[in-house]
Amino acid sequence: MIIINRIRRLRVFFRREWVVTTTFVAVFALLVGVCWWAWQEFRTSPPYVDFTRYPVKGIDISRHNGMMNFDAILEDGYEFVFIKASEGRTHRDENFTLNYSKAVRAGLAVGAYHFFRFDVDGVAQAMNFCRVVGDRPLALGAVIDVESHGNPEGVDPMVVTEQVSAMADYLSLKGFRVILYTNKDGFYDYIYGRLGNYPLWICSFSQVPLPDEWTFWQFNHRGRVQGIRGDVDINVFAGSRQQWQSFLNHQ
Repeated sequence: MIIINRIRRLRVFFRREWVVTTTFVAVFALLVGVCWWAWQEFRTSPPYVDFTRYPVKGIDISRHNGMMNFDAILEDGYEFVFIKASEGRTHRDENFTLNYSKAVRAGLAVGAYHFFRFDVDGVAQAMNFCRVVGDRPLALGAVIDVESHGNPEGVDPMVVTEQVSAMADYLSLKGFRVILYTNKDGFYDYIYGRLGNYPLWICSFSQVPLPDEWTFWQFNHRGRVQGIRGDVDINVFAGSRQQWQSFLNHQ
């Protein structure tokens, strides 16, 4: 009988220990999850933007944004759009032609961008971009998107810079105004002090974009815009409306 009672007490003890341990683990996991969520919110939360200083707003899109109402986008106060055209040697955004025609018809200023692949020849990428865009006018220009995310690791930065330069030269010879898109790391790894004086489109969640010299600033990956379902990237032009008109007129 004594043995049975001891066994019962042990069962009760271990049951309580199990409950305490399980509760602790659950609470700890919850705290970790909350901290991770808070960090992600902080890391990707858009900074304050003074729209009196940067009054011209725009978006950038690809097929992932689905079907859009560009008239509603314009009515919501957005005046320009960068549309994905191509990637690498052969990839083409399947919605580029439709997005381009709808955006132009609505009255937005349009540019097109190409996601640059580190492991593909720059001229071959430029040719792919040209095949997709064709003879469509680009009020904003042709953008080369240079970022390590989504690219293979271990490629020599100098090789990347050389191939980006080759693509930029090819597009310039074809009559495109070339713009370089990147983030802070990409700027210092592949562009700073290496490439020519191309307009810079910088992705930054800092209060003041770095580096200081930029033409477009992408400051929000989770914007909400009329005419678009879900999140969309939000951008501003670095200047007044008078400077905006000068930019559009290539002055």
